[in-house]
Amino acid sequence: MIANDKRVLLTGADGLLGSNLCRILLKRGYKIRAFLLEGVRAKTLDDLAIEKIYGNLLNKDSVIRAAADCDIIIHAAANTNMWPERCETIRKVNIEGTRNVLAAYKANNIKRLIHVSSASSFHFGTKDSPGTEETHYSGGMYRLDYIDSKYQAQLEVQKAVAAEGVQAIIINPTFMFGPFDSKPSSGKMILGIYSKKVPGYAVGGKNFVDARDVATAMANAISMGRIGECYIAGHQNLSYRELFEIIGKAVGVTPPKMKMAPGIMKLYGRLSNFGGKLFKVTPAISYALARISCDGQYFSPAKAVKELKMPQTPLETSITDAFNWLLENGYAKDAKPVKSSSTV
Repeated sequence: MIANDKRVLLTGADGLLGSNLCRILLKRGYKIRAFLLEGVRAKTLDDLAIEKIYGNLLNKDSVIRAAADCDIIIHAAANTNMWPERCETIRKVNIEGTRNVLAAYKANNIKRLIHVSSASSFHFGTKDSPGTEETHYSGGMYRLDYIDSKYQAQLEVQKAVAAEGVQAIIINPTFMFGPFDSKPSSGKMILGIYSKKVPGYAVGGKNFVDARDVATAMANAISMGRIGECYIAGHQNLSYRELFEIIGKAVGVTPPKMKMAPGIMKLYGRLSNFGGKLFKVTPAISYALARISCDGQYFSPAKAVKELKMPQTPLETSITDAFNWLLENGYAKDAKPVKSSSTV
């Protein structure tokens, strides 16, 4: 462990990204104060030598108190719900919550803020010409408050940097896989393919990355990177067909072979929206998500790799380690662990 007396306030410490970041920061000797939502179990943080403090991002005073005596704030908490597609609660948590974090920064003489945004805050590109930090926001076309609010929160941080001299760096992760996915989030996709509940693949794709690599870039951003800059934290651009083949091989099953035409995907999404509203349930694939799945949302992580020394773990390793963690924690009790080539 590296000797270090700096204290970090980490919001969202119990999520996939935060749980991995906690472990990296501890190895580097940082003291961690995890800001958790009242009533959260946070089992991925069990047995870690961290301080837990409970509050609510929407209570500015509680966020300010939580940051007392801290040197750094890492704001990874967010409401990531994709349903309902339009939801004031999502907007409040992501936008007002970020404003409260900025208030805590100013009230406590914090030295640096690492803000977690989303790669969706930039326009995606093709595999041959992937999106970068220079492309403009286009996510509004999907009419999802999650995507819109993350972009608006990013603007709040950028304004604070420009107008008030806030020492902030913005990390924009792509789609993450990894261990400690207790919700689970991306782990649902792995488990769905393992249990053969995914009937086919959409024609689009994404950029995929190991959550531990994103966490490493964030930890490095405490002393690296340029103030006010955004960094797309990603790795490999893959179509869903290519991704499902990797997942299938990693978990030992035949991946879905049926291609779902865009018209079918979008029709299914519209019907799912109708059913979700009628029966007050969360649809597996809403219309907005169906639209997204038909697009190739590809990005370049070159800037983060160069300036934040972000690692690029093979996706096969990321998925294998994520799957094994899910098995070890009772998410698929009939399965056997698979061999990992993990070096992270």
